[in-house]
Amino acid sequence: MNDVRLNSILDNDFYKITMQNAVVKLFPNSIVKYEFINRGKHHFPEGFDVALKEAVNKMAELKLTKDEKKFMARTCPYIDLPYLDFLEGYHYDPSEVKIHQEGGDLSVVVEGLWYRTILWEVPLLALISELHYEMNHMERDSNGVVMSKTIEKADSLGRLGVTFAEFGTRRRHSYKVQNLVMEALTQKKDSTFIGSSNVHFAMKYGVKPIGTHAHEWFMFHAAEYGFKMANELALEHWVDVYRGDLGVALSDTYTTDVFFQQFDKKFAKLFDGVRHDSGDALEFADKTIAHYQKNGINPMFKYIIFSDALNLEKVEEITNYCRGKIGISFGIGTNLTNDVGLKPMNIVMKLIGVQAPNKEWIPTVKLSDEHGKYTGDPKMIELAKEFLRIKA
Repeated sequence: MNDVRLNSILDNDFYKITMQNAVVKLFPNSIVKYEFINRGKHHFPEGFDVALKEAVNKMAELKLTKDEKKFMARTCPYIDLPYLDFLEGYHYDPSEVKIHQEGGDLSVVVEGLWYRTILWEVPLLALISELHYEMNHMERDSNGVVMSKTIEKADSLGRLGVTFAEFGTRRRHSYKVQNLVMEALTQKKDSTFIGSSNVHFAMKYGVKPIGTHAHEWFMFHAAEYGFKMANELALEHWVDVYRGDLGVALSDTYTTDVFFQQFDKKFAKLFDGVRHDSGDALEFADKTIAHYQKNGINPMFKYIIFSDALNLEKVEEITNYCRGKIGISFGIGTNLTNDVGLKPMNIVMKLIGVQAPNKEWIPTVKLSDEHGKYTGDPKMIELAKEFLRIKA
């Protein structure tokens, strides 16, 4: 028996909530499939699948509390009450998750209606990460060390004068460590810390939940409407639901260059900014600034959220390069929630298929600005590159 479990249905990334709201409205009948990808080739000890199934089964007991619903209604006015009523009645269905282990290899597949299964990805990764450290009996830094490291980072970021958010749920060491990090980050009143992607911790510590959409939003649109229409329709549908709120666009699902071809003046004016998640950060900044200038928009009225594997050195380099050219902010994940003296896991869970009306599966792919981050069916990756004229 292990005590690893989720404590709240809101212990999830905010963009899962915002995307679920949009999916309920626009794609209530769509069926999808997700798959766990062990990028770091981690070895899972015997019985890991049993422990994970136990934690997943416990998730069926989670429900949105009245206080959580009030927090959502007060903090997120752009999410309407019918959705919050839906979330109040929602529960995780463990039958949507298939967990299998062979030797040290772990397989996790989620399948079902998109509006239901969309919430699984982040908590599953968080549970896998926490169980990995517990079942391998790996000892982390003390609570005091975790907090002092976090405070040092917050002080350094404050001296740089940049705002930052905590984005570390999916690969956190554990719930306890993320809680310690949030406690440390919210201690100082003059901090430049602005919020968390984790809705539960945002509520617990009285900060803003931060997030818009993820790669799967664009990947689904490519499977549903074709690669050429994916970016444009994904953005259009986002605007249809949120009418200008939640205005940060993720740019690298099918490379930044392709994205900016479709991020025309309308979108460039309507969205507050873009998020960087792969490739060279400084090169991305140059492309973004040039794109705004080409469309007659002052880049200083827009901003980039940088969120790709950040540490203090990267943040300082990006800040020094971008200052005075464009607004910037940072979403820092693993470097905050899993800097505990152990090697962080390199694990992801990706949308791998969308079911067509004839019940056939359409594979989904992601072509980020780093070739090593390409995910999906190799034939479909080549097809996407051909359609989108991507030469690399």
